[in-house]
Amino acid sequence: MVQAYKTETGNGGPGDRFTSSRVRRLLERWRGDSGIWRRGLLLASCAVVIALLMILHAQMPNRIGNLGSLAETFLPWLGVFIPVILVAAVWRRSVTALIALLLPTIVWLNLFGGLLTDKSVAGGDLTVATHNVNAGNPDPGGTAQDVAASGADVVALQELPQGQVSTYEEALAGTYKYHSVQGTVGLWSKYPLSDTAPVDINMGWTRAMRSTVQTPQGAVAVYVAHMPSVRVKLNAGFTANQRDNSADALGEAIAREPVARVVLLGDLNGTMNDRSLKAITSQMRSTQGAAGDGFGFSWPASFPMARIDQIMVRGIDPVSSWTLPQTDSDHLPIAARVRF
Repeated sequence: MVQAYKTETGNGGPGDRFTSSRVRRLLERWRGDSGIWRRGLLLASCAVVIALLMILHAQMPNRIGNLGSLAETFLPWLGVFIPVILVAAVWRRSVTALIALLLPTIVWLNLFGGLLTDKSVAGGDLTVATHNVNAGNPDPGGTAQDVAASGADVVALQELPQGQVSTYEEALAGTYKYHSVQGTVGLWSKYPLSDTAPVDINMGWTRAMRSTVQTPQGAVAVYVAHMPSVRVKLNAGFTANQRDNSADALGEAIAREPVARVVLLGDLNGTMNDRSLKAITSQMRSTQGAAGDGFGFSWPASFPMARIDQIMVRGIDPVSSWTLPQTDSDHLPIAARVRF
């Protein structure tokens, strides 16, 4: 009876003795292997290169195909190589590779480790949501209702086709009393809107707007923006010049904003790591970075790899940030709660 108890709980049972015996034999085999320092030099070199790419990403030039911005867009994914090298180093029985692997592991955790924990807290005065609904959305009404179901007080939509604006208006009319559509972007609110106008982001047509939302806690300037698309081309690299110019123009508009509380909602076609968005990111906080749980990737919806849809604030404290369930768009909607 006593023996059975020990075996079940793992206190010295046959299973534990077998496992410890295998580990002991493995260590003895490594200890007697004179090649554990010589093998795996290529793996060790790969580990060092990955660490350097993360450490020196800001020094990568953008002059050639916007290489720096491209690397910064997918920078967190360099961490995928760490477990791959780990498995290969163990299989090759290379102590050199295992030690070298500590470098990219420490760097990655320093850069992105804070995103792995849930930083959200209870409360909040205003809930906002944003969604690039996709011009080719086959169910615009259903998508609008899905976003409204989040309970957001303020909703921003981008990529609104002119022929479907009325569909979105009808689907959201029961939840949001106030709204405005400027070009291909729109803002819906449970609270009154004032001073609504397009924002010129140097595109030739309207893909950004600004409005003052009169909440019970005070006025909030809300910007809605859809930055120009970027492409990765073999002959031109990461083509993002128009996006970068528009980001600079939007950053200047936000810098001139007289209202103390500011919220930016939209598809910026870039991540918070992308240096080309610094005109915006340098003066605002990401709700996901400050109060989210995880990376909050939003694109593409089928297999999210980057958070190019953003909620940023100034003069307001984020308390929670999250992605919403998938709709018929190629982007995931995102939402956040903020406290004044």
